[in-house]
Amino acid sequence: MVLLAGFAGASMAGCATTAPPPQTARLRPDGAAVIVYLARRKWHVDVGFAAADLEPSLAPVSARFAGDKYLFFGFGDRHYLLAGSRKTPSMLRALWPGPAAVLVTAVNDPEAAFGASQLIELALRPDQARAVQAFIRASLSGAQLSPLAPGPYEDSAYYAAEPKYSAVHTCNTWAAEALQAGAEPIRARGVILAGQLWSQALRLAGSAGGHWQVQSQGG
Repeated sequence: MVLLAGFAGASMAGCATTAPPPQTARLRPDGAAVIVYLARRKWHVDVGFAAADLEPSLAPVSARFAGDKYLFFGFGDRHYLLAGSRKTPSMLRALWPGPAAVLVTAVNDPEAAFGASQLIELALRPDQARAVQAFIRASLSGAQLSPLAPGPYEDSAYYAAEPKYSAVHTCNTWAAEALQAGAEPIRARGVILAGQLWSQALRLAGSAGGHWQVQSQGG
């Protein structure tokens, strides 16, 4: 049980919001058509878009945060996310498949919100961006896209999710699947922790002919 609790803690920390140690470089796209953002919040990776780039299928979500320039989507265990300060029992429950939620966070400046070193920007073709957003929309329950509950921040809300959350299908698995849906060379199977997804993104940054361009911070 101690080992299970530790593993659950690692998995559930995927929904934490504390920033990890700074990376040595910030990644910017070259010749972006549509930008998809990866924001790392300690053990958790969010997927985001500029509100102006969102497809009509996500319009009900965008309308709720009218005036905010960027929306970030993060997957997590519903019981854990809504448990408030009583999270320990939910951590153990999250080891097994159960209901999930998507936290939508609206920001006006991703760099200020997450830190430049914790942000990766990926240039997508329009068809790739549509595919990623179609994956996000398919992950949200209901035709009207009504919020499930207020989020932990002033401009945030929880939405019921269709996929199940478990110890082997975490927030980071979901984020990797979103990029995979956009035909990015990202492996999702076996991705549990943020580092497993982040390291793939960093490798993409150094690949010849890739979508990534590395620039030093402040560049």
